[in-house]
Amino acid sequence: MNKDFLKALSEIEKEKGISKEVLLNAIEDALVSSYKKKFNTATNVRVDINRKTGQMKVVAQKMVVEDIIDERLEILIDEAKKTNPEAQVDEVIDIEVTPRDFGRMAAQTAKTVVMQRIKEAERGLVFEAYSGKEEEIVTGKVQGMDSNNLYILLDRIEAILPLSELPSRERYKLGDMVSAYISRVETTTKGTSVILSRVHPGHLKKLFEKKIPEVQEGKVAIKSIAREAGIRSKIAVTAAAPEVDAVACCVGVKGAIIQSIAAELNGEKIDIIKWSSDEKEYISNSLAPARVLDVQLFENEDENEPIALVVVPDDQLTLAIGVKGQNARLAAKLTGYKMDLYSEEQAQRQFGRPRTPKLSER
Repeated sequence: MNKDFLKALSEIEKEKGISKEVLLNAIEDALVSSYKKKFNTATNVRVDINRKTGQMKVVAQKMVVEDIIDERLEILIDEAKKTNPEAQVDEVIDIEVTPRDFGRMAAQTAKTVVMQRIKEAERGLVFEAYSGKEEEIVTGKVQGMDSNNLYILLDRIEAILPLSELPSRERYKLGDMVSAYISRVETTTKGTSVILSRVHPGHLKKLFEKKIPEVQEGKVAIKSIAREAGIRSKIAVTAAAPEVDAVACCVGVKGAIIQSIAAELNGEKIDIIKWSSDEKEYISNSLAPARVLDVQLFENEDENEPIALVVVPDDQLTLAIGVKGQNARLAAKLTGYKMDLYSEEQAQRQFGRPRTPKLSER
């Protein structure tokens, strides 16, 4: 190895952000292992690479003795004085033991191990760079795909966007730019993976935090999110002070803010719900745009599941349930209550009052 080798390591440091010293230490460790295997040497060996010239030498630590028992660990006093005139018996000294053909072996070993250590170091850098960015939104270019994933180029790394984490209506091709939420960063024996999502509720939450000043400032808080990605979401918000209209802050002037957020989600419909500590009021709000006449709360003693029996005007039942039950389903996710919806006529005909067997009113 020589100065050109050191120059190459400097280029790697510059391009990949991996310390040259880390690589040199890795090479030294690898060469020690190779030397021991080839020469059946004990553990008292190290390899030193000169940081200025690139020259290498193998150094063994040996005990100075008058009679040798193990030549791998010991050296006669007369031989020791040739290297160090001040050597004394029972003293440990450094002896250069670099083999004649060590350069060729070193080059082969260094190439293999440097590539391995580069991968390991890059893995660490990726984890360090992105583990602190979990729950953030990033943007990258689609540079590959297979039957399960899209591979998104983010800065210097390739992130994974599983197709299962894409809304069913979304399609991308090579070269497209994609914005997504970092759902997790995980390290395995194969490397560090940054996993993205466009269906995670956190994606919607981050967009609200990014685009709505009152959310950023803490004047408006997001209490709950229910999402069927790409189609429709409900998000419950509340204000920190009575004079702040949380829903209006999120909608924006003439709906500009919520339209901007919906556009980033390819037209996903977003219902902004006013949260309330009064559970009945909260449940009524959650079923918007339907109007609610009455809410009764129950506990299912068999399943320990809270149930809301909700009565709506006769002409509002279809609206409350929504297409394929979506509105009621999202309201249930948002509030944590199972929804039993009845028109006013149905409730009067079936119950007379909103009670059913095995249910106790809260």
